[in-house]
Amino acid sequence: MNNKEKHTISRRGFISASATAAAGLTIVPANAVSQLGHRAPSDKLNIAGVGIAGMGRSNLVNVAKTENIVALCDVDWGEPTQKVFKTYPGAKQYKDYRVMLDSQKDIDAVIIATSDHTHACISMEAMRRGKHTFTQKPLTHTVYEARVLAKAAKEYKVATQMGNQGQAGDGPRRLREMIWDGVIGPVREVHVWTDRPNNGMFRTYWPQGVPRPAEESAVPATLDWDLFLGPAPERPYNPAYHPFRWRGWWDFGTGALGDIGCHSLDPIFRALKLKYPLTVEAVSTLVNDESYPLASIVKYQFPARGDMPPVTLTWYDGGLRPFNLPDLAEGMQMGVGGTLYVGDKGKILDDKILPLSLRNSYTAPKPTIPSSPGHEEEWIAACKGGAAAGSDFEWAGPLTETVLLGNVALRKAVKEKLGSTILQFDPVKLSFPNMPDADKYLHCEYRKGWSL
Repeated sequence: MNNKEKHTISRRGFISASATAAAGLTIVPANAVSQLGHRAPSDKLNIAGVGIAGMGRSNLVNVAKTENIVALCDVDWGEPTQKVFKTYPGAKQYKDYRVMLDSQKDIDAVIIATSDHTHACISMEAMRRGKHTFTQKPLTHTVYEARVLAKAAKEYKVATQMGNQGQAGDGPRRLREMIWDGVIGPVREVHVWTDRPNNGMFRTYWPQGVPRPAEESAVPATLDWDLFLGPAPERPYNPAYHPFRWRGWWDFGTGALGDIGCHSLDPIFRALKLKYPLTVEAVSTLVNDESYPLASIVKYQFPARGDMPPVTLTWYDGGLRPFNLPDLAEGMQMGVGGTLYVGDKGKILDDKILPLSLRNSYTAPKPTIPSSPGHEEEWIAACKGGAAAGSDFEWAGPLTETVLLGNVALRKAVKEKLGSTILQFDPVKLSFPNMPDADKYLHCEYRKGWSL
């Protein structure tokens, strides 16, 4: 595999000079703009999807409105994947993304929506080859991978985006305008919670807090289990891991925090201008070395930023949440998922100002943050030479690092020590100065044959 392969720019979408003149339009040919490091808006991208049966399917639907889908790759060719194959009959089909990138030279951009533990390897290989890269959240499986991908995206000068689509909505924009306007005063606490991995009473999206299955099951005929494992340690197949249930296992997923954190922490990071925490600590239900705990609480401490004071950010999952607020207005409730900002003058629960008297007396400022054209649309525009997407890897890298630092604090060996200390984080050295033994959880050892 040639990692130094140069990105080739196609000449699709050309409009002949005579036709252009007749229409009275000026459309710059793609190759002319490409020589300046940009792609003409009139030229369609050739996009490949890797991991297409879940969120990847939705991402493809959104980009297919304006772009070409030329390649589809998934390690499992079962019924969900077959449906996507039928949707894009002209796209070539693969099980191994490396074979796809080696053999199909017309790919301009790649959407990656695989299990968390393979995000980094696939994203890195795509970027090395000059492919614009869209990777589902969380950006990576480990803190170290997030740091490396953010650096690589800048080095290879490709357009990137992480799949936390909520950042493109208007709601988070109006929220930070209110906070910056000082409606609740300086914010010193934020609480954010989710019921994941639960989905209603006695139902779960995926297993957590359980040991590794002892039994070995037959690998489905549609699945390449070795490719699914990728960089993870080898183990026998079991339906407890796939399809979809991989998220609750340390080797494959990032638990409830990794699943939801890049969504729900993003508005907080933007509104409060956060980056790296000073400390992180965690408590949880019983934890083992195979799967994430059933429920946890993770607390981050962030330093002052400009005129913003230090802030404590507390995460709850598995159905845990803060206690009810005494100043809830009639009809309001904390709910199974939400965000609470606590300021010196008041609070904001999701998008509602508390107390009611403050809400009734406040006039929101005129909106100043422009609306997004859409999450995938931001990335497409960036691929064609426009502004960087809202959750490009420069932004998504540090956000993902912070989310995954919480998972380091939940590691069995680390959590046992957190009963007597708080884990300190040095973002420059990428280490825990007061607990060096925890550094090993910032990354993981890849299986032979896999690397960044």
